[in-house]
Amino acid sequence: MDFTTGGRLEVRITPDDVGKRVSVRLVTEDREPGATFTDVVGVLTSWTEGTLSITRRTGEPVRIAESSLVAGKVVPAAPARRRGPATSAPELDRVAARAWPPVTSEPLGEWTLRASGGFTRRANSVLPLGDPGMGLDAALRRVTEWYAARDLPAYIQVSTGAEGTQELLAAELESRGWIREVSSRMEIAALAPIGDLDADTSAVTLSGRLDDAWLTRYQRSSGEPSPEARTVLSGGPSVWFATIAAAGGGAPAAGGGAPAAGGGAPAAIGRCVVDGRWAGFTAVEVAPERRRQGLAKAVMAALARKALDEGASAAYLQVETDNGGAHALYEGMGFTVHHSYHHWRASGEDPR
Repeated sequence: MDFTTGGRLEVRITPDDVGKRVSVRLVTEDREPGATFTDVVGVLTSWTEGTLSITRRTGEPVRIAESSLVAGKVVPAAPARRRGPATSAPELDRVAARAWPPVTSEPLGEWTLRASGGFTRRANSVLPLGDPGMGLDAALRRVTEWYAARDLPAYIQVSTGAEGTQELLAAELESRGWIREVSSRMEIAALAPIGDLDADTSAVTLSGRLDDAWLTRYQRSSGEPSPEARTVLSGGPSVWFATIAAAGGGAPAAGGGAPAAGGGAPAAIGRCVVDGRWAGFTAVEVAPERRRQGLAKAVMAALARKALDEGASAAYLQVETDNGGAHALYEGMGFTVHHSYHHWRASGEDPR
């Protein structure tokens, strides 16, 4: 990484570069022989009182004392992914929101306030794609009041790590005491190779209707699923549910419906929402005792083939950052990380 002009290291960034993607080199020990240097790349989100804040593509903020800088420059926006469909972060975030629609929503300028009785943060958080139409402090007051009226904590979903993402908003929320909680990765892939996976799909049944058998495997169903959960799961442009019956369980229903009752919770499930060229995969789950038997691959392949039949060509999914097993599985299917997103909660509110 070239920081030099005429062989000298130079700091070529200033506070006027806030909001731009930068690369800096800093000394991590005393400026003496043997000092250790490190590089940081990300969006410069603030530069005040001798301290810089840079947000990495993962959403991690890094604070740097101005006195430790030895070099720095503005760099181009993160390049488009070499693998997978060409897309922007705002496009993906909007598509994913349509595939996980809230029970109630309300616009705030170009932001969308979403509520679903507390069922998942995605369906109970603000999607801030654009200008809220007022100053940030006024917008945040409106957000907290809106969620308080619904007896819900206030969350804002903020994306980082690609062109058009919201590192500056993340920095503003942090400066106001908001708390970053769960982080996830938005991953993308070409759809056809998933449909071509070498997987036995003969045991997979597909249905356009959410049923009780499918819900018995869904990990977010503790006891009787709420009406809000059923509404969110059933929503989207074209929704498909995949089920593999438990070993020795009921036979598939006629016409490709859910397995007949009496066989216990399914061995595996999955959900796919087709929206134009996009197929979004969610809720791919396998019974613990049936893992590493190719069931998740079979569910993905069956859903991908259905999505291809409906004209889709690109795939996406969302995986929490700390779910290493899922990342390995999907990487093997050709998925790559496009960007990250994070849920920020208003300070002092009960996360429930």
